[in-house]
Amino acid sequence: MDTLNGIISGISSFLWGLPMIIMLLGTHIFLTIRLRFPQRKIFTAIKLSVMRDKGSSGDVSQFGALATALAATIGTGNIIGVATAVSLGGPGAVLWCWLTGVFGIATKYAEGLLAIKYRVRTKEGKMIGGPMYALESGLGWKWMAVLFAVFTAIASFGIGNTVQANAIATIAHSSYSIDPWISGIVICGLTAAVILGGVKSIARVCGMLVPFMALFYVFGCIYILYVNHTYLIPAFKVIVHDAFSPAAAGGGLVGSTVMMAARYGLARGLFSNESGLGSAPIVAAAAKTKNPVRQALVSSSGTFWDTVVICALTGLVIVSSILAYPDIDFKDGARLTHAAFSKIPYIGSPLLSFGLLTFAFSTILGWSYYGEKAVEYLKGKRWTYPYRLFYIIAVFIGSIANLQIVWNLADCMNALMAIPNLLSLLLLNGVIVHETRKYLWRDRLDRDMD
Repeated sequence: MDTLNGIISGISSFLWGLPMIIMLLGTHIFLTIRLRFPQRKIFTAIKLSVMRDKGSSGDVSQFGALATALAATIGTGNIIGVATAVSLGGPGAVLWCWLTGVFGIATKYAEGLLAIKYRVRTKEGKMIGGPMYALESGLGWKWMAVLFAVFTAIASFGIGNTVQANAIATIAHSSYSIDPWISGIVICGLTAAVILGGVKSIARVCGMLVPFMALFYVFGCIYILYVNHTYLIPAFKVIVHDAFSPAAAGGGLVGSTVMMAARYGLARGLFSNESGLGSAPIVAAAAKTKNPVRQALVSSSGTFWDTVVICALTGLVIVSSILAYPDIDFKDGARLTHAAFSKIPYIGSPLLSFGLLTFAFSTILGWSYYGEKAVEYLKGKRWTYPYRLFYIIAVFIGSIANLQIVWNLADCMNALMAIPNLLSLLLLNGVIVHETRKYLWRDRLDRDMD
Protein backbone atom coordinates (compact mmCIF):
# COMPACT_ATOMS: atom_id res chain seq x y z
CA MET A 1 0.00 0.00 0.00
CA ASP A 2 2.87 2.37 0.85
CA THR A 3 4.41 1.68 -2.54
CA LEU A 4 1.13 2.38 -4.34
CA ASN A 5 0.66 5.57 -2.33
CA GLY A 6 4.19 6.64 -3.24
CA ILE A 7 3.51 6.08 -6.96
CA ILE A 8 0.22 8.02 -6.85
CA SER A 9 1.90 10.79 -4.85
CA GLY A 10 4.63 11.05 -7.49
CA ILE A 11 2.03 11.26 -10.29
CA SER A 12 0.14 13.94 -8.34
CA SER A 13 3.30 16.00 -7.85
CA PHE A 14 4.03 15.77 -11.58
CA LEU A 15 0.47 16.69 -12.63
CA TRP A 16 0.39 19.68 -10.28
CA GLY A 17 3.93 20.73 -11.16
CA LEU A 18 5.21 23.63 -13.21
CA PRO A 19 3.46 22.63 -16.50
CA MET A 20 0.01 22.67 -14.84
CA ILE A 21 0.72 25.98 -13.10
CA ILE A 22 1.82 27.49 -16.42
CA MET A 23 -1.24 26.08 -18.20
CA LEU A 24 -3.69 27.37 -15.57
CA LEU A 25 -2.12 30.77 -15.04
CA GLY A 26 -1.52 31.14 -18.78
CA THR A 27 -5.20 30.47 -19.46
CA HIS A 28 -6.20 33.00 -16.77
CA ILE A 29 -4.02 35.72 -18.32
CA PHE A 30 -4.96 34.87 -21.92
CA LEU A 31 -8.70 35.02 -21.21
CA THR A 32 -8.29 38.19 -19.15
CA ILE A 33 -6.71 39.97 -22.14
CA ARG A 34 -8.93 38.30 -24.76
CA LEU A 35 -12.12 39.29 -22.91
CA ARG A 36 -10.95 42.84 -22.17
CA PHE A 37 -10.55 42.38 -18.43
CA PRO A 38 -13.95 41.09 -17.28
CA GLN A 39 -12.68 41.67 -13.72
CA ARG A 40 -13.78 45.31 -14.07
CA LYS A 41 -17.39 44.07 -14.11
CA ILE A 42 -17.10 42.33 -10.75
CA PHE A 43 -19.54 44.67 -8.97
CA THR A 44 -22.06 44.13 -11.76
CA ALA A 45 -21.52 40.39 -11.26
CA ILE A 46 -22.18 40.66 -7.51
CA LYS A 47 -25.36 42.67 -8.19
CA LEU A 48 -26.62 40.09 -10.69
CA SER A 49 -25.94 37.23 -8.26
CA VAL A 50 -28.70 38.41 -5.91
CA MET A 51 -31.21 39.19 -8.66
CA ARG A 52 -33.82 36.83 -10.09
CA ASP A 53 -34.25 36.36 -13.82
CA LYS A 54 -38.02 35.86 -13.85
CA GLY A 55 -39.30 33.71 -16.65
CA SER A 56 -35.84 32.41 -17.55
CA SER A 57 -35.09 28.76 -18.26
CA GLY A 58 -33.33 26.78 -15.55
CA ASP A 59 -33.79 24.79 -12.36
CA VAL A 60 -32.31 27.03 -9.64
CA SER A 61 -31.77 30.75 -9.17
CA GLN A 62 -28.50 32.37 -10.15
CA PHE A 63 -27.73 32.85 -6.46
CA GLY A 64 -28.56 29.20 -5.76
CA ALA A 65 -26.14 28.07 -8.48
CA LEU A 66 -23.46 30.43 -7.15
CA ALA A 67 -24.00 29.30 -3.55
CA THR A 68 -23.71 25.64 -4.56
CA ALA A 69 -20.50 26.34 -6.48
CA LEU A 70 -19.11 28.32 -3.53
CA ALA A 71 -20.09 25.52 -1.18
CA ALA A 72 -17.88 23.16 -3.18
CA THR A 73 -15.09 25.70 -3.66
CA ILE A 74 -14.77 27.28 -0.21
CA GLY A 75 -13.14 24.54 1.79
CA THR A 76 -10.16 23.63 3.88
CA GLY A 77 -7.91 24.93 1.09
CA ASN A 78 -8.96 28.46 1.98
CA ILE A 79 -7.62 28.01 5.51
CA ILE A 80 -5.05 25.21 5.62
CA GLY A 81 -4.02 25.72 1.98
CA VAL A 82 -3.03 29.36 2.51
CA ALA A 83 -1.06 28.47 5.64
CA THR A 84 0.71 25.70 3.72
CA ALA A 85 1.67 28.21 1.02
CA VAL A 86 3.11 30.53 3.68
CA SER A 87 4.99 27.74 5.46
CA LEU A 88 6.57 26.50 2.20
CA GLY A 89 6.92 29.70 0.20
CA GLY A 90 7.05 32.46 2.80
CA PRO A 91 4.71 35.43 3.30
CA GLY A 92 5.09 36.48 -0.35
CA ALA A 93 3.06 33.43 -1.35
CA VAL A 94 -0.07 35.24 -0.09
CA LEU A 95 0.23 37.89 -2.83
CA TRP A 96 0.74 35.28 -5.56
CA CYS A 97 -2.26 33.35 -4.22
CA TRP A 98 -4.33 36.53 -4.37
CA LEU A 99 -3.22 37.27 -7.94
CA THR A 100 -4.46 33.86 -9.10
CA GLY A 101 -7.88 34.89 -7.83
CA VAL A 102 -7.80 38.21 -9.67
CA PHE A 103 -6.86 36.64 -13.00
CA GLY A 104 -8.92 33.49 -12.34
CA ILE A 105 -12.10 35.60 -12.47
CA ALA A 106 -11.78 35.62 -16.27
CA THR A 107 -11.51 31.83 -16.46
CA LYS A 108 -14.46 31.28 -14.14
CA TYR A 109 -16.43 33.73 -16.33
CA ALA A 110 -15.57 31.77 -19.48
CA GLU A 111 -16.52 28.45 -17.85
CA GLY A 112 -19.92 29.78 -16.81
CA LEU A 113 -20.59 31.15 -20.28
CA LEU A 114 -19.87 27.85 -22.03
CA ALA A 115 -21.98 26.00 -19.44
CA ILE A 116 -25.08 27.97 -20.46
CA LYS A 117 -24.19 28.05 -24.15
CA TYR A 118 -23.98 24.27 -24.48
CA ARG A 119 -26.41 23.07 -21.80
CA VAL A 120 -29.22 20.72 -22.79
CA ARG A 121 -32.72 20.02 -21.53
CA THR A 122 -33.47 16.47 -20.37
CA LYS A 123 -36.66 14.52 -21.02
CA GLU A 124 -37.76 15.50 -17.51
CA GLY A 125 -37.33 19.20 -18.40
CA LYS A 126 -34.15 19.69 -16.32
CA MET A 127 -31.17 21.73 -17.49
CA ILE A 128 -27.78 19.98 -17.43
CA GLY A 129 -24.41 21.07 -18.74
CA GLY A 130 -20.75 21.53 -17.98
CA PRO A 131 -17.41 20.96 -19.71
CA MET A 132 -18.44 17.50 -20.96
CA TYR A 133 -21.23 19.10 -23.02
CA ALA A 134 -18.95 21.88 -24.28
CA LEU A 135 -16.37 19.28 -25.29
CA GLU A 136 -18.97 17.13 -27.06
CA SER A 137 -21.14 19.80 -28.72
CA GLY A 138 -18.61 22.60 -29.12
CA LEU A 139 -15.57 20.60 -30.21
CA GLY A 140 -17.03 17.22 -31.17
CA TRP A 141 -14.72 15.47 -28.69
CA LYS A 142 -17.04 12.86 -27.22
CA TRP A 143 -14.12 10.77 -25.98
CA MET A 144 -12.62 13.73 -24.13
CA ALA A 145 -16.03 14.55 -22.64
CA VAL A 146 -16.30 10.98 -21.34
CA LEU A 147 -12.84 11.21 -19.77
CA PHE A 148 -13.73 14.48 -18.05
CA ALA A 149 -16.93 12.95 -16.65
CA VAL A 150 -15.03 9.88 -15.39
CA PHE A 151 -12.41 12.05 -13.66
CA THR A 152 -15.13 14.21 -12.11
CA ALA A 153 -17.09 11.23 -10.79
CA ILE A 154 -13.97 9.75 -9.18
CA ALA A 155 -12.88 13.12 -7.78
CA SER A 156 -16.30 13.62 -6.17
CA PHE A 157 -15.65 10.63 -3.90
CA GLY A 158 -12.16 11.92 -3.08
CA ILE A 159 -11.66 15.63 -2.61
CA GLY A 160 -15.41 16.26 -2.50
CA ASN A 161 -16.41 13.53 -0.06
CA THR A 162 -14.13 11.23 1.93
CA VAL A 163 -11.30 13.68 2.64
CA GLN A 164 -13.81 16.33 3.75
CA ALA A 165 -15.66 13.88 6.01
CA ASN A 166 -12.31 12.82 7.45
CA ALA A 167 -11.42 16.45 8.13
CA ILE A 168 -14.72 16.97 9.98
CA ALA A 169 -14.26 13.80 12.06
CA THR A 170 -10.66 14.74 12.90
CA ILE A 171 -11.61 18.26 13.99
CA ALA A 172 -14.57 16.99 16.04
CA HIS A 173 -12.34 14.44 17.78
CA SER A 174 -9.43 16.81 18.51
CA SER A 175 -11.62 19.75 19.57
CA TYR A 176 -14.57 18.06 21.26
CA SER A 177 -13.42 14.40 21.84
CA ILE A 178 -16.22 13.03 19.62
CA ASP A 179 -15.55 9.52 18.28
CA PRO A 180 -15.09 9.46 14.49
CA TRP A 181 -17.84 6.85 13.99
CA ILE A 182 -20.35 9.14 15.73
CA SER A 183 -19.26 12.03 13.51
CA GLY A 184 -19.61 9.73 10.51
CA ILE A 185 -23.21 8.82 11.38
CA VAL A 186 -24.16 12.48 11.93
CA ILE A 187 -22.52 13.64 8.68
CA CYS A 188 -24.19 10.77 6.81
CA GLY A 189 -27.59 11.78 8.13
CA LEU A 190 -27.13 15.46 7.30
CA THR A 191 -25.76 14.68 3.83
CA ALA A 192 -28.62 12.30 3.04
CA ALA A 193 -31.21 14.83 4.23
CA VAL A 194 -29.88 17.35 1.70
CA ILE A 195 -28.70 15.51 -1.41
CA LEU A 196 -31.62 13.08 -1.72
CA GLY A 197 -33.75 16.09 -2.60
CA GLY A 198 -31.70 16.87 -5.71
CA VAL A 199 -30.25 20.15 -6.96
CA LYS A 200 -33.05 22.33 -5.60
CA SER A 201 -32.53 20.95 -2.10
CA ILE A 202 -28.75 21.34 -2.36
CA ALA A 203 -29.06 24.90 -3.69
CA ARG A 204 -31.57 25.83 -0.99
CA VAL A 205 -29.36 24.58 1.86
CA CYS A 206 -26.20 26.05 0.33
CA GLY A 207 -28.02 29.34 -0.21
CA MET A 208 -28.58 29.51 3.56
CA LEU A 209 -25.31 27.91 4.74
CA VAL A 210 -22.72 29.60 2.51
CA PRO A 211 -23.55 33.27 3.27
CA PHE A 212 -23.73 32.50 7.00
CA MET A 213 -20.47 30.57 7.21
CA ALA A 214 -18.61 32.98 4.93
CA LEU A 215 -19.78 36.10 6.80
CA PHE A 216 -19.03 34.49 10.17
CA TYR A 217 -15.51 33.62 9.03
CA VAL A 218 -14.89 37.01 7.38
CA PHE A 219 -16.04 38.98 10.43
CA GLY A 220 -13.98 36.70 12.65
CA CYS A 221 -10.88 37.37 10.53
CA ILE A 222 -11.57 41.11 10.62
CA TYR A 223 -11.76 40.94 14.42
CA ILE A 224 -8.44 39.07 14.58
CA LEU A 225 -6.87 41.67 12.28
CA TYR A 226 -8.21 44.37 14.60
CA VAL A 227 -6.53 42.63 17.56
CA ASN A 228 -3.34 42.43 15.46
CA HIS A 229 -3.82 45.96 14.03
CA THR A 230 -0.32 47.05 15.11
CA TYR A 231 1.13 44.43 12.78
CA LEU A 232 -1.34 44.85 9.91
CA ILE A 233 0.67 47.39 7.87
CA PRO A 234 3.96 45.52 8.48
CA ALA A 235 2.20 42.33 7.32
CA PHE A 236 1.16 44.06 4.08
CA LYS A 237 4.70 45.25 3.53
CA VAL A 238 6.23 41.84 4.21
CA ILE A 239 3.79 40.09 1.86
CA VAL A 240 4.42 42.51 -1.02
CA HIS A 241 8.19 42.67 -0.46
CA ASP A 242 8.71 38.92 -0.16
CA ALA A 243 6.63 38.25 -3.27
CA PHE A 244 9.30 39.91 -5.41
CA SER A 245 12.44 39.77 -3.23
CA PRO A 246 14.23 36.86 -1.53
CA ALA A 247 13.33 36.66 2.18
CA ALA A 248 15.73 35.59 4.89
CA ALA A 249 14.63 33.35 7.70
CA GLY A 250 14.34 34.93 11.11
CA GLY A 251 11.94 36.83 13.32
CA GLY A 252 9.37 34.07 13.12
CA LEU A 253 9.20 34.11 9.30
CA VAL A 254 10.26 31.36 6.93
CA GLY A 255 13.06 32.14 4.52
CA SER A 256 12.15 31.83 0.87
CA THR A 257 13.03 32.73 -2.68
CA VAL A 258 10.86 34.57 -5.17
CA MET A 259 10.42 31.30 -7.08
CA MET A 260 9.29 29.45 -3.94
CA ALA A 261 6.81 32.20 -3.05
CA ALA A 262 5.40 32.23 -6.59
CA ARG A 263 5.27 28.45 -6.93
CA TYR A 264 3.44 27.70 -3.70
CA GLY A 265 1.27 30.80 -3.79
CA LEU A 266 0.13 30.11 -7.35
CA ALA A 267 -0.41 26.40 -6.72
CA ARG A 268 -2.51 26.94 -3.57
CA GLY A 269 -4.47 29.76 -5.15
CA LEU A 270 -5.23 27.78 -8.29
CA PHE A 271 -6.25 24.75 -6.22
CA SER A 272 -8.39 26.83 -3.86
CA ASN A 273 -10.55 28.80 -6.31
CA GLU A 274 -10.97 25.91 -8.81
CA SER A 275 -10.99 28.34 -11.74
CA GLY A 276 -10.16 26.17 -14.73
CA LEU A 277 -10.96 22.91 -12.95
CA GLY A 278 -14.32 22.60 -14.69
CA SER A 279 -16.42 21.80 -11.62
CA ALA A 280 -18.40 25.02 -11.10
CA PRO A 281 -19.82 25.12 -14.67
CA ILE A 282 -21.75 21.91 -13.93
CA VAL A 283 -24.03 23.66 -11.46
CA ALA A 284 -23.92 26.97 -13.36
CA ALA A 285 -25.70 25.16 -16.22
CA ALA A 286 -28.76 24.67 -14.00
CA ALA A 287 -29.18 28.40 -13.30
CA LYS A 288 -32.19 30.45 -14.37
CA THR A 289 -30.69 33.14 -16.60
CA LYS A 290 -31.65 35.25 -19.60
CA ASN A 291 -28.39 34.73 -21.46
CA PRO A 292 -24.98 33.07 -21.05
CA VAL A 293 -23.15 36.25 -20.08
CA ARG A 294 -25.35 37.02 -17.08
CA GLN A 295 -24.60 33.63 -15.51
CA ALA A 296 -20.95 33.91 -16.58
CA LEU A 297 -20.66 37.12 -14.57
CA VAL A 298 -22.39 35.54 -11.58
CA SER A 299 -20.04 32.54 -11.74
CA SER A 300 -17.00 34.82 -11.88
CA SER A 301 -17.98 36.42 -8.58
CA GLY A 302 -17.36 33.05 -6.90
CA THR A 303 -13.61 33.34 -7.50
CA PHE A 304 -13.71 36.89 -6.15
CA TRP A 305 -15.27 35.78 -2.85
CA ASP A 306 -13.19 32.61 -2.56
CA THR A 307 -9.70 33.89 -3.25
CA VAL A 308 -9.69 37.67 -3.50
CA VAL A 309 -11.56 38.01 -0.19
CA ILE A 310 -11.40 34.86 1.98
CA CYS A 311 -7.91 33.63 1.06
CA ALA A 312 -6.53 37.17 1.34
CA LEU A 313 -8.02 37.63 4.82
CA THR A 314 -6.67 34.25 5.93
CA GLY A 315 -3.21 35.18 4.64
CA LEU A 316 -3.24 38.51 6.49
CA VAL A 317 -4.37 36.80 9.72
CA ILE A 318 -1.56 34.25 9.48
CA VAL A 319 1.25 36.68 8.55
CA SER A 320 0.18 39.33 11.11
CA SER A 321 -0.03 36.62 13.80
CA ILE A 322 3.47 35.38 12.93
CA LEU A 323 4.78 38.94 13.30
CA ALA A 324 2.88 39.43 16.56
CA TYR A 325 3.91 36.07 18.03
CA PRO A 326 7.39 35.08 16.72
CA ASP A 327 7.25 31.82 18.70
CA ILE A 328 4.67 30.37 16.28
CA ASP A 329 5.82 27.20 14.50
CA PHE A 330 5.60 27.99 10.79
CA LYS A 331 7.10 24.76 9.44
CA ASP A 332 3.78 22.92 9.02
CA GLY A 333 0.71 24.43 7.36
CA ALA A 334 -1.93 22.85 9.60
CA ARG A 335 -0.01 23.63 12.79
CA LEU A 336 0.66 27.16 11.57
CA THR A 337 -3.05 27.78 11.05
CA HIS A 338 -3.96 26.42 14.48
CA ALA A 339 -1.19 28.37 16.18
CA ALA A 340 -2.07 31.64 14.43
CA PHE A 341 -5.77 31.45 15.30
CA SER A 342 -5.29 30.06 18.83
CA LYS A 343 -3.26 33.11 19.82
CA ILE A 344 -6.48 35.15 19.70
CA PRO A 345 -8.34 34.83 23.01
CA TYR A 346 -11.89 33.49 23.17
CA ILE A 347 -12.78 33.35 19.46
CA GLY A 348 -9.60 32.22 17.70
CA SER A 349 -9.85 28.43 18.12
CA PRO A 350 -13.70 28.24 17.92
CA LEU A 351 -13.61 30.35 14.74
CA LEU A 352 -11.08 28.00 13.15
CA SER A 353 -13.01 24.88 14.16
CA PHE A 354 -16.34 26.28 12.98
CA GLY A 355 -14.82 27.47 9.70
CA LEU A 356 -13.22 24.11 8.94
CA LEU A 357 -16.35 22.13 9.93
CA THR A 358 -18.80 24.19 7.88
CA PHE A 359 -16.48 24.64 4.91
CA ALA A 360 -15.81 20.89 4.75
CA PHE A 361 -19.51 19.97 5.00
CA SER A 362 -20.52 22.49 2.34
CA THR A 363 -17.88 20.99 0.04
CA ILE A 364 -19.50 17.57 0.49
CA LEU A 365 -22.84 19.00 -0.63
CA GLY A 366 -21.51 20.90 -3.63
CA TRP A 367 -19.42 18.04 -4.98
CA SER A 368 -22.29 15.59 -4.67
CA TYR A 369 -24.02 17.47 -7.48
CA TYR A 370 -20.89 17.56 -9.65
CA GLY A 371 -20.38 13.83 -9.35
CA GLU A 372 -24.07 13.07 -9.88
CA LYS A 373 -24.18 15.01 -13.16
CA ALA A 374 -20.98 13.34 -14.33
CA VAL A 375 -22.49 9.91 -13.66
CA GLU A 376 -25.74 10.94 -15.35
CA TYR A 377 -23.76 11.97 -18.44
CA LEU A 378 -21.99 8.61 -18.51
CA LYS A 379 -24.80 6.19 -17.56
CA GLY A 380 -28.09 8.08 -17.66
CA LYS A 381 -30.67 9.29 -15.15
CA ARG A 382 -31.32 5.81 -13.71
CA TRP A 383 -27.91 5.88 -11.98
CA THR A 384 -28.69 9.09 -10.04
CA TYR A 385 -30.08 7.46 -6.91
CA PRO A 386 -27.49 4.64 -6.72
CA TYR A 387 -24.79 7.34 -6.95
CA ARG A 388 -26.38 9.30 -4.10
CA LEU A 389 -26.52 6.15 -1.97
CA PHE A 390 -22.85 5.31 -2.60
CA TYR A 391 -21.94 8.93 -1.95
CA ILE A 392 -23.64 8.86 1.47
CA ILE A 393 -21.92 5.58 2.40
CA ALA A 394 -18.57 7.04 1.33
CA VAL A 395 -19.08 9.89 3.81
CA PHE A 396 -19.09 7.39 6.69
CA ILE A 397 -16.08 5.51 5.32
CA GLY A 398 -14.18 8.76 4.99
CA SER A 399 -14.93 9.65 8.61
CA ILE A 400 -13.20 6.57 10.02
CA ALA A 401 -10.53 5.69 7.42
CA ASN A 402 -6.91 6.68 6.81
CA LEU A 403 -7.08 8.65 3.59
CA GLN A 404 -3.56 9.62 2.57
CA ILE A 405 -3.79 7.56 -0.63
CA VAL A 406 -7.26 9.05 -1.32
CA TRP A 407 -5.86 12.58 -0.98
CA ASN A 408 -3.18 11.86 -3.56
CA LEU A 409 -5.63 10.12 -5.92
CA ALA A 410 -8.06 13.05 -5.62
CA ASP A 411 -5.30 15.49 -6.51
CA CYS A 412 -4.58 13.45 -9.64
CA MET A 413 -8.25 13.40 -10.66
CA ASN A 414 -8.56 17.17 -10.20
CA ALA A 415 -5.56 17.77 -12.44
CA LEU A 416 -6.95 15.39 -15.07
CA MET A 417 -10.27 17.29 -14.92
CA ALA A 418 -8.52 20.58 -15.56
CA ILE A 419 -6.68 19.53 -18.73
CA PRO A 420 -9.72 18.86 -21.00
CA ASN A 421 -11.61 21.80 -19.48
CA LEU A 422 -8.76 24.22 -20.19
CA LEU A 423 -8.48 22.89 -23.74
CA SER A 424 -12.19 23.59 -24.30
CA LEU A 425 -11.78 27.15 -22.96
CA LEU A 426 -8.79 27.87 -25.20
CA LEU A 427 -10.20 26.26 -28.36
CA LEU A 428 -13.66 27.78 -27.87
CA ASN A 429 -12.39 31.24 -26.97
CA GLY A 430 -13.92 32.56 -30.20
CA VAL A 431 -17.38 31.48 -29.03
CA ILE A 432 -16.76 33.10 -25.64
CA VAL A 433 -15.70 36.37 -27.28
CA HIS A 434 -18.71 36.31 -29.64
CA GLU A 435 -21.20 35.89 -26.78
CA THR A 436 -19.39 38.49 -24.68
CA ARG A 437 -19.50 40.98 -27.54
CA LYS A 438 -23.21 40.31 -28.11
CA TYR A 439 -24.37 40.81 -24.53
CA LEU A 440 -21.64 42.55 -22.50
CA TRP A 441 -19.65 44.82 -24.77
CA ARG A 442 -22.84 46.09 -26.45
CA ASP A 443 -24.52 46.56 -23.05
CA ARG A 444 -27.34 44.04 -23.68
CA LEU A 445 -27.25 42.12 -20.39
CA ASP A 446 -31.06 42.25 -20.14
CA ARG A 447 -31.52 40.69 -23.58
CA ASP A 448 -32.95 37.18 -23.73
CA MET A 449 -30.93 34.38 -25.28
CA ASP A 450 -31.41 33.91 -29.04
